[in-house]
Amino acid sequence: MTQNVRIRVGGMSCVRCSAAVTHALTQINGVLSADVSYAAGYADIEYDPSLADIRAMEKAIRAAGYSVVRDEAEYRKREYRTLLILFIISALCALPFLFTMALMFAFPNAQITHVMHHNGWWQLILSVPVQFGVGYRFYKAAFLSLKNKSPGMDLLIAVGTSASWGYSLYILLSGGNVFYFESGVVIITLVLLGKLLEARARTKTSAAIRKLADLAPKTAVLVVDGEETVVPLSQIDRGDILAVKPGASVPADGVVVEGATSVDESMLTGESMPVSKQAGSELYGGTVNGNGYVLMRATGVGSDTVLSGIIRLVEEAQTSKARIQKLADKVAAIFVPAVMGVALLTFFISYIIAKDLSGSVNRAVSVLVIACPCSLGLATPTALMVGMGRGAGMGILIKNAESLERACTLKALVIDKTGTVTEGKMRVTDFICINGDEEEIKKLASSAEKLSEHPLAQTIASYYGGEPYAAENFVSYPGRGISASCGGRDVKIGTSAFTSGEAYDETANELRAQGKTAVFMSVDGVVSAVIAVSDRVRASSAQTVSELKEMGISTVMVTGDNERTARYVADEAAFDSFVAGVLPEGKVGAINELRQKYGPVGAVGDGINDAPALAASDVGFAVGSGTDIAMEAGDVVLIGEGVDRLPQAIALSKATMRKIKQNLFWAFFYNVIGIPIAAAGLLSPMIAGAAMSFSSVFVVSNSLLLRKVKLKTK
Repeated sequence: MTQNVRIRVGGMSCVRCSAAVTHALTQINGVLSADVSYAAGYADIEYDPSLADIRAMEKAIRAAGYSVVRDEAEYRKREYRTLLILFIISALCALPFLFTMALMFAFPNAQITHVMHHNGWWQLILSVPVQFGVGYRFYKAAFLSLKNKSPGMDLLIAVGTSASWGYSLYILLSGGNVFYFESGVVIITLVLLGKLLEARARTKTSAAIRKLADLAPKTAVLVVDGEETVVPLSQIDRGDILAVKPGASVPADGVVVEGATSVDESMLTGESMPVSKQAGSELYGGTVNGNGYVLMRATGVGSDTVLSGIIRLVEEAQTSKARIQKLADKVAAIFVPAVMGVALLTFFISYIIAKDLSGSVNRAVSVLVIACPCSLGLATPTALMVGMGRGAGMGILIKNAESLERACTLKALVIDKTGTVTEGKMRVTDFICINGDEEEIKKLASSAEKLSEHPLAQTIASYYGGEPYAAENFVSYPGRGISASCGGRDVKIGTSAFTSGEAYDETANELRAQGKTAVFMSVDGVVSAVIAVSDRVRASSAQTVSELKEMGISTVMVTGDNERTARYVADEAAFDSFVAGVLPEGKVGAINELRQKYGPVGAVGDGINDAPALAASDVGFAVGSGTDIAMEAGDVVLIGEGVDRLPQAIALSKATMRKIKQNLFWAFFYNVIGIPIAAAGLLSPMIAGAAMSFSSVFVVSNSLLLRKVKLKTK
């Protein structure tokens, strides 16, 4: 039996780094697969525990030249701080070179210009700390990439800067006065700037996870034999009784066993209105208690809480790879050796034609530098991470990047009715009193139905707000109704035949035509009322369906309910069509039929019966107020109730994919245009390095702009 483990990996800086870690892990006997994302710093590994263990995997990661991260937050801080220090050192050494360049343009004939430009010894002194101190990370990574048979951009930087530095040293020792020390110094400085921005971007895109994690309290009040003790949250187990005091955060998922209060669940639902809680009500860890004091029994602790599940979804989303990312990885895998070949070819052709060693080296170095695939490696993961981070902040949790990619291609959506389009709660919508005092009739109805366990009966029982009569002689007649004695009156509630209410069948049929369930009531043998119960359509459903249509997406409502109710709800919410009376497998069949007609089809649902459809669709959208099974089967979780966030989720997908395509175009544009220009000798190594680094800065900045892009749903 196989197992899965996630190991946090430090030190990865590009897609070739993730390839190196993947290669190292898959060489271990017993490791079946390894999915490594350098952008988020994770390795998801499937392995056979009888053949491999985690210690061997960690050893392989370290042998490949990377580190195993125990505390991610601390590691990210240390990584950013280290890069910042290295960048400052490198920038300070680069400033004199930049100053010299400025003098060359402003005062080309000045004495100070000639002294600084042609004095190779001070240039050598300034370049050594950068080339071999700050640049050591590139040499190490280049060596490891060759060792792991996965050459990457670090090899290009190491070879390119070493070539310009070594050639300059040769000129200095030979008595020459034209040097290229500044090329390596400025290139390394600019590359570090790109890495610094990348590290900062990763920190920002992890903000959603940190904010979610901060919602969980660090301690809980454990109650044992009436005694309260404050303990760390890690010591709480399922079944423990916990006290939740006014204003405190709920420490774990659980059920109220004593007391009543109201709880702010906006972190889950987005709604600011507190939710009333009493004995039997569910509580969720991270939500905030109001003014009441309650005792709760913990049912979900640690990684089993709803909050932990949300955090896990976001983490999985940030480590996944879309197909377009895998395409970029494949391109990068052949890009590096190809560029090395072009650089060598450029050198030999240039030297054969011009017999100019200096010019040939410059051209080859320029090719190596301009081709560094930094921006190519950043193009997809930065956009995905920013897009998913924004989605998490909006209450849209995307489980994997493939779903984010596919969501923008959907042509039709299959949407469940109950609890999704409708509120999922039965309510008395019509109480038509025929004989007697209306308040008295309502009180009698509530009194009789209170003893029934039928959901419809409970809805009617809760309709009357006052104190009911004590009911006696309660009898349930399956398929017909109930009878009871209340306040000295004989009450029947059920079908028209059971209550002798046939004369009012037309009234009941008018209510049923509106998607409502109608029952009759008689008191002392006289028909007294017709009661209609319905699950009301959410006020926002029609607006959501309208927005989806404007986005070019066909909408189909599917339900196991009867056709008459389904037709009414579908018409009220303005669906294109509906399918009624279907079981879970029928919903899967409907999806397959629609896929043949429209193309990619998404599914939306909240219940256990929706899970097969969510799994069978191209993208499954689970409503966050639904069941755990539905949320596990879905690809995207819409936190809260209803489908309000559905158009935004699809719009986010489109915006993210636009950014990815823009980034990939920019990355390839620089490489395709820059390489021949550099090979022709029209770019110096330093200018090539600046152009290459600017492409990386552009890609990161362009991805971060996704946080501010207006999501158009029309």
